[in-house]
Amino acid sequence: MSNIHTSNLHVEKAASSKLKDVNFENLAFGKTFTDHMFMCDFVDGEWQQPKIVPYGAMPMEPSARVFHYGQAVFEGMKAYKDEHGDVFLFRPEENFERINKSCARLAMPEFPREFFFEGLETLVNLDKDWIQSGVGNSLYVRPFAIAIEPVIAAAPSQSYRFMIICSPVSPYYKGKVRVLIAEHFSRSADGGVGYAKAAGNYAAQFYPTKLAQEKGYQQIIWTDSNTHTLLEEAGTMNVFFRINDTLITAPTSDRILDGVTRKSVIQLAQDNGIDVEVRPIKVHEIVEASENGTLKEIFGAGTAAVISEISAFEYRDKVHEIADLGQNGYAAQLKQKMLHIQHNLSEDKHNWRYPVK
Repeated sequence: MSNIHTSNLHVEKAASSKLKDVNFENLAFGKTFTDHMFMCDFVDGEWQQPKIVPYGAMPMEPSARVFHYGQAVFEGMKAYKDEHGDVFLFRPEENFERINKSCARLAMPEFPREFFFEGLETLVNLDKDWIQSGVGNSLYVRPFAIAIEPVIAAAPSQSYRFMIICSPVSPYYKGKVRVLIAEHFSRSADGGVGYAKAAGNYAAQFYPTKLAQEKGYQQIIWTDSNTHTLLEEAGTMNVFFRINDTLITAPTSDRILDGVTRKSVIQLAQDNGIDVEVRPIKVHEIVEASENGTLKEIFGAGTAAVISEISAFEYRDKVHEIADLGQNGYAAQLKQKMLHIQHNLSEDKHNWRYPVK
């Protein structure tokens, strides 16, 4: 853990709120931001005084290392408001641990726990009026860290900025998606940074995803980089397959993100008597299951979408349609159970809800 320059959180409130100008009935994901943001700089080997300031543009040197060498990591979290107006985060400890794991992989300093949680809670509480109650509505919370030292040299930066911004959102994906199974491009490789939420991981996905979209698909199911025979992730989400009544997902590795939603889906499935297998999944196994009628569902799981059902996949120019099970499917049932926990509508026996006071 890096040294900490101990000082209290400084809060500068916005002079006025933008909230009155927001149309919550027509929100585009990630385009509207709340009144405030959290920031803390790492300088001379120490994290400086953390602060919350009005959301807005900030000056950056064009020589900042993040622009040239890609030292940037992020997290995705959500805050929810129940029918009583109480606000909750969902498993934030997992996000805190994972962003520091990502930082370590990119040779960036880890962020202090006390700064993270004090800043996170204060920011969400300050902008809690932006959180709409009702299932499906939430406040998307984006912690991230970037290299800000103005030096063009291929080495780790000596200064960084850790930030948190927030965006009110409604459901991310609407309806089911169609996917293309990758046969050439890879999301990550053995020994790489696939397990980290590094910004470059996502930039590298854009071109093959664009090619898939030109063929009429919304996303890609990624395969392993060595053989392209193992199914790993779907777009920016972990992926689950249901064969007969068994739910299968790939194990985490240095290629696959250890998703918070993924872990929650596995636990909820087990809680509800669903057989879960965490093991490598071969493409030919899923193709065969589709052809013999035992493939019942495929869905992605991630913070933004929660659960996104897949209605068809293409592999080697053959399209495989997947029947719509509606509310009888595991995807719909598990999504409802998770949303009800997140919105304080059902029992939380695993203590996943984190109240924001």
